[in-house]
Amino acid sequence: MTSVFSTDALPVLVGSMPHADHRQAVDLIFAATPQIPIWPQLPKYPIEGMLRQFLPGMPGVTELDGKIFVDSQRADFDEQFLAFFEEYLLVDEGGAALEDSRFAMSPEEAGGFFVFLEEAEHRREQLTALKGQITGPITFCTGLVDQDGRAVFYNDQLRDAAVKLLAMKARWQTRMMAQVKERPLIFFDEPGLAGFGSSAFITITPADIAGCFSEVFAGVHREGGLAGVHVCANTEWSVIFDTAVDIVNFDAYSYFDKLLLYPQQLTTFFARGGILASGIVPTAAEQIREESAASLADKWFEQTRQLGRLGIDERTVFAQTLITPSCGTGTISEELAETVLRLTGEVSTLIRTKLG
Repeated sequence: MTSVFSTDALPVLVGSMPHADHRQAVDLIFAATPQIPIWPQLPKYPIEGMLRQFLPGMPGVTELDGKIFVDSQRADFDEQFLAFFEEYLLVDEGGAALEDSRFAMSPEEAGGFFVFLEEAEHRREQLTALKGQITGPITFCTGLVDQDGRAVFYNDQLRDAAVKLLAMKARWQTRMMAQVKERPLIFFDEPGLAGFGSSAFITITPADIAGCFSEVFAGVHREGGLAGVHVCANTEWSVIFDTAVDIVNFDAYSYFDKLLLYPQQLTTFFARGGILASGIVPTAAEQIREESAASLADKWFEQTRQLGRLGIDERTVFAQTLITPSCGTGTISEELAETVLRLTGEVSTLIRTKLG
């Protein structure tokens, strides 16, 4: 694992927000989480959806009747596929610049990233780290389909291209942020992993998942970043803990008891310096309204006591924790989203005041 720093329950957010203005979103982010800000993804813009935002550069991409898919039967697919891998190998081996390649994101598809970088440049002195995010390889490859409606995950050729695309885009993000602040954090968002173990994923093995993660994590580590995985529901956590992941971001508000079902993996993860990003701040409207910073901090301390019973002491948990929302806020109102941002910062402050 890449060496980690003491996170000391600092607040950090999850990518999506319901706002329509990138500058407004960036200002809100830096106000709530000045030490480890993120760049905002605004799903009000269709191009900033989970698949579309990271799809440019993939060979065979076709849009028909409002649907996007990979058409491996189009006449020029072989030519596109060959060009993709030639460029990938050139960039990977240092023969072409990553910044000028198909793997660099543009202001059109990631406007929030460029506003965020500009603001971060002005605030270097207050930064502990910068955080980016990208759709994870399992969610991406099971959500993206070919011309027959079959997930590209089940096509070895297309899955290989998709994973390499994500690895390079994650590497590009890491490199761009590292120019402002060393050791960026890149979270791979994996809502699709909530279905792992169900009939929909019956043919996907832990080895398949590990292989995908190994490749995308390597891209982040190559640029000096830390790689995280965010799952906003329950999953087979051992599959993630058994990878080279640096940060595990989970819904601590609703699923902490499920995480405790993996005591050996948890203790090993902390022992090797892993960071637990605790999604203790809920993002469901009714839960947001019924909680306060104090009640959520109390919930975190109770969970920390439960980790203590596994042999992980409070100081270790504190030093290797981030405080986050349980999920992104892109599907709730702006007012509630801003409440989530505020609560995330306030919960962190309460914890840090007591233990810092």
